Amino acid sequence: MEEVSVNKMPLIGEEAPVFKAKTTQGVVNFPADYKGKWVILFSHPADFTPVCTTEFMTFTSMLEEFKALNTELLGLSVDSVFSHIAWLRKIKDLEYKGMKNLEVTFPLIEDITMEVANKFGMIQPGQSTTQAVRAVFVVDPLGKIRCILYYPLTLGRNFDEIKRIILALQKADKDGVATPADWRPGDDVIVPAPATFGGAKERALNPGEGRYCLDWFLCFKKESK
Repeated sequence: MEEVSVNKMPLIGEEAPVFKAKTTQGVVNFPADYKGKWVILFSHPADFTPVCTTEFMTFTSMLEEFKALNTELLGLSVDSVFSHIAWLRKIKDLEYKGMKNLEVTFPLIEDITMEVANKFGMIQPGQSTTQAVRAVFVVDPLGKIRCILYYPLTLGRNFDEIKRIILALQKADKDGVATPADWRPGDDVIVPAPATFGGAKERALNPGEGRYCLDWFLCFKKESK
């Protein structure tokens, strides 16, 4: 059996792997071309596949929402640009959940050699040696990986969650806070826990203005609705 070479997956907090690739919107130099912007880099198994088609229609319908968050989309599969173009043209003819006449304007990477997919650990032999799994990498404006999601070939992604991740990361960066389970914009946020015994005692006695604590280590900041 032929051994498949698979690169180590980059980790959260690391610099995103650098690559230059041909796409449906011309050549992309990543992450240099996206400096100062958030990027959702995502892979799909193949063109003209049912689940991928619903995902691209959903991403396209949300494109302006992501742009409003200073976030760009960048897709990838191991198909050729010509296959990509034919598929994206067909998508424009389809209607799904009220979405129709959709023109995919974000770049879709040609990765026939699997070079980029392997750099990001998107080829996982337990699933397929010829198709990328449904990976999502959230890359921040400094080119660092901030979140990684992996889905099996049969499972379509939750796009509301992908948008929520961007919102939560931006909130955390802006205000130096953390977001609790199921956080949505406008919900209260978590302030960092004290790092010393004295700080814990002080926090328990006086959480601070606009804050409340369930215990010394779990304190929230109220957000205006």
